[in-house]
Amino acid sequence: MLHALELKIMPMPLTAVVGLLMWGLATALPGLQIVLPMHGVTALLLALAGLLLVFGSAVFFRRARTTLDPRQPAQADTLITKGLFRISRNPIYLGFLLLLLAWFEYLANLACLPLLPAFVYYLNRFQIIPEERALTARFGAAYQAYCQQVRRWL
Repeated sequence: MLHALELKIMPMPLTAVVGLLMWGLATALPGLQIVLPMHGVTALLLALAGLLLVFGSAVFFRRARTTLDPRQPAQADTLITKGLFRISRNPIYLGFLLLLLAWFEYLANLACLPLLPAFVYYLNRFQIIPEERALTARFGAAYQAYCQQVRRWL
């Protein structure tokens, strides 16, 4: 039954929903507010890094003229292994995580913290693992070699 969730929820809207949940928790549980020095500056730097990863990676997809739709990994025409994809197999998802981490830093509320590993778990289980199966079927040994050279997240 859990297989029904694979490749169904787009990571960008999922990131937005998790961000809204974080805001809701921070609003509902103000007693869990914490003091983080320079949290505004740190949040801004994390957000900029996240946006750079997301949009920078999207440029690689566009240049390679391959699908950017995470629901259809089997339609990929090109295996991208250069640029940001040399440091992470999933720089866009890493960017989304950095955006959520920036939001946590900005909100500075411990109630939001458990949503970050939950987001990573969901992406790993229902997005990344099914993508990896599809890309292994599509690109075979080349993708397997890439997976051995480059980590999933960082």
